[in-house]
Amino acid sequence: MKDDITRKLTEEIKKANEIINYRSENFIKNYTGPFDSEIRENIKIAREKQLPLCQDTGMIEFFVFLPKNINIDFDIEDMLNRSVYNAYKENYYRYSTVKDPLFERVNSKDNCPPVIHYMFHDKKNLEIKFLVKGGGSENLTSLFMLKPSSDKETVKKTIIDYIKENGARGCPPLNIGIGIGGTSDKALMLSKLALTYDFDERNEKREYAEFETELTEELNRLKIGFQGLGRGISVYSVHIKQYPTHIAILPVAVSVDCYLVRKGSVTLEI
Repeated sequence: MKDDITRKLTEEIKKANEIINYRSENFIKNYTGPFDSEIRENIKIAREKQLPLCQDTGMIEFFVFLPKNINIDFDIEDMLNRSVYNAYKENYYRYSTVKDPLFERVNSKDNCPPVIHYMFHDKKNLEIKFLVKGGGSENLTSLFMLKPSSDKETVKKTIIDYIKENGARGCPPLNIGIGIGGTSDKALMLSKLALTYDFDERNEKREYAEFETELTEELNRLKIGFQGLGRGISVYSVHIKQYPTHIAILPVAVSVDCYLVRKGSVTLEI
């Protein structure tokens, strides 16, 4: 099973780097504005010649959903490292990971290790989702510790003001993940997890689902446009993940994906 999952993940990472998310492509097909033909030509060449869509082939961030009360008889971390190693070595992608973040910053030469988040769910399968996080979009990640008395309008203004000021630097149109609640680190993780959802998936709670739609519409009114040039949509979609929080805090985290929206998943029955 371990080898099978490794192989599938390696294939999915390659696919995410070379074949644009089909939902993104549908928006790009209808875009008419600066560099529209160049963007479509880049997508075509990447698919046909099996080349990466972007020179920044990112750092892999995994979300591992483990079934409760079922033992996994193999090393998941080793498996995930191996899938990243294989994908980047076999396809000659750019290595973007440095071993030490501050002092040495020596390239690992294999894009390992990835970032891994472990969670449990009630299903009987092992589900692994991943993001290919480029530096441009990752640099826009931000955390706001708002007053616990803040209402929806305050949260909305915080998000809109932040994207208005910084969104053009993330290679828009953007896919936006919002994490609300928990602690500071939980909110940030939730905002990343929110990026793994499809554009038309909505939050299970009606209030949050309506807030997602409202934010998407208002962010598009900013007219940031494709590549920040003011034409076309600015945001594909907004997804919110929420979690219970302390009475004295209100963490709100924002994460974004660039217009390529590079992600994937593998699910196997255990």
